[in-house]
Amino acid sequence: MDGAGILAPKLDPTREDLQRALDRQLKAIPASGAVGFERSLEIAAACRQLGQPDSAYGWLRQAALEAETFLQWQAAALTFRDMRREAAPRARRKARVAVLGSYTTSQLVPLLGLAAFREGVDVEIYESRYGQYSQDLIDPESELHAFHPEVVILAVHEGTLRLPELSDDPDGAVGAELERWRELWALASERSSARVIQHTFVTHPALPLGHMAGRLGSRYAMIQMLNSRMMREAPAEVAFVDCERLASWCGKRAWFDDRYWYLTKQAVAPDALPLLACHTAAVLAATLGLSRKCLVLDLDGTLWGGIIGEDGLSGITLGGGPAGEAFADFQSFLLGLKKKGILLAVASRNDDSDARLPFEKHPDMRLRLADFAAFVAGWKDKASDLRDIAGELGLGLDGLVLVDDSPVERALVRAQLPEVDVVELPADPTEYVRTLTGYLGLETVTLTDEDTRRTEQYVARREASRLAGATGSLAEFHRSLEMSARVTPFDQQNMARVAQLIAKTNQFNLTGRRPGLAELNALVRDPNTLHLCLRLRDRFGDHGLVSVLLGRQNGEAIEIDVWVMSCRVLGRTVEAKMIEHLCREAAARGSRRVRGTYIPTTRNELVRDLYADLGFELIADTAGTTTWGYDLSGRGAIRNDLIAEWADDGSRPAVSTPEDAIALPR
Repeated sequence: MDGAGILAPKLDPTREDLQRALDRQLKAIPASGAVGFERSLEIAAACRQLGQPDSAYGWLRQAALEAETFLQWQAAALTFRDMRREAAPRARRKARVAVLGSYTTSQLVPLLGLAAFREGVDVEIYESRYGQYSQDLIDPESELHAFHPEVVILAVHEGTLRLPELSDDPDGAVGAELERWRELWALASERSSARVIQHTFVTHPALPLGHMAGRLGSRYAMIQMLNSRMMREAPAEVAFVDCERLASWCGKRAWFDDRYWYLTKQAVAPDALPLLACHTAAVLAATLGLSRKCLVLDLDGTLWGGIIGEDGLSGITLGGGPAGEAFADFQSFLLGLKKKGILLAVASRNDDSDARLPFEKHPDMRLRLADFAAFVAGWKDKASDLRDIAGELGLGLDGLVLVDDSPVERALVRAQLPEVDVVELPADPTEYVRTLTGYLGLETVTLTDEDTRRTEQYVARREASRLAGATGSLAEFHRSLEMSARVTPFDQQNMARVAQLIAKTNQFNLTGRRPGLAELNALVRDPNTLHLCLRLRDRFGDHGLVSVLLGRQNGEAIEIDVWVMSCRVLGRTVEAKMIEHLCREAAARGSRRVRGTYIPTTRNELVRDLYADLGFELIADTAGTTTWGYDLSGRGAIRNDLIAEWADDGSRPAVSTPEDAIALPR
């Protein structure tokens, strides 16, 4: 589109004509914010023609959110391709992605680029030739390896599997096939340090055995077994898109169109490609650490029917009847999200006591106050509530997702806080679970112990913040927390959490470097690498693994390569405890100096002066990238006497520091 679509018929419109027409279109958007695909795409094209790339990309993202059919997705993807040639979009992350297909992927790849943009990732894509997925991985001189992908997507179909129609040894056949894929995953990880996203295999509905196909020994049963074993047994650096689930969601008649297979060797029908592209992009974003972290929930009309402040406890709709059951089941679904590490918060226009009453007194309430990491009720506007919640939890606004039944509130938040994702909740509560299931910003690729306890950890953080307001000095507050830390090397038990923390952390991230699991495993085996992770406890609970540091031995110096820390423990002097242990390890290796670098990113201004605050001396400053040094031989090791050592038995021993250590600069 050239932007003229928003005008009444007129040949050769001037810039002024286009701007006036665009202004009229923007003013005509209803308060609900409903725009539609065609209008969104036309506005994007007009903004592009007027030289407003940020606005153009914003409206193109809206068009991608509104797109439903393959043809709509294709039109938006073509516009995205042309816009990207002129100016790259603003993105939360950039990534080099390789799509390796066992079938023709030329229609999938453009849609994947658009879907990734929708999730905040600007991707440069390498596409393998038809059927060359294994050859590309095996050949060390291939174009794939020259591309140096960060993520390899294996877009494969069941026709590439070496499984017979029937087998007397199905376990052996599946085991051999699984081993073949293990070898390909290892090649991707070892040669490119790439993370892998594997599409699972969809069984074709044309089954000669009919309803007997599910019997052990059939190809159909072996494919199901292979999918299950892959997802259970794959190494942590491999993530999955469950294509069998997607095909069940849209129907296998929609997933398969044999005409396209015989004509172009395209294994997935065009009508199913947008679904596949969106879910692949969501797993890609999660692999890069971009999953949204917190669902912010309205109450009236969202968690129950009616208005608690007007209808009272007995008047709200919850539990009984079709709508009441739907609200209760929606709450159960939210509890499931909480169990996988998604934070829940409340932002409600109600008196605080009214808002809390159903959680305390209603017999059919499945959520309880303890399930929420933050609870804000009052009469400020929703955008202000979201800012308050982000501040209380120490999250960026781009970590929040709003779920609200009011189209006006949704439009307000979209306009005032574009970083916040907004779920387009339907009017019918029976559709709430389906709608949130279809929202892909909460996709995750790992589930660690810290994930299952995340809400409790944030509640502990909130209690600590309240304590801070009740104590005199900062040092007194820190001591009153009764903190203890355990610093250990990486191992197989904590490696998944180490990789997750590196991928997700933006604010306390000194260099912005994000090695994946494959690279981390290689670094751990390198004797010149020093690797530490820190777990923290205090009087309010166990915060889990909250900081990771990677250093390299370079002559007589240890150089810090990666250092990240969870925002949940900012301001606790944890950074000094980590440096204390780093100094000990460096001295034990015979190192005389520790060096660290700060590389500015869009999100890590918080730690710009960290090394100076820790007593390091500035060595160099190149356009904001600073290098710092600490002389162990001249000054001794840094110590932190505010955090005790966590003993193996979990007790909190007295602080013990070397006699030559110097105190942390205050």
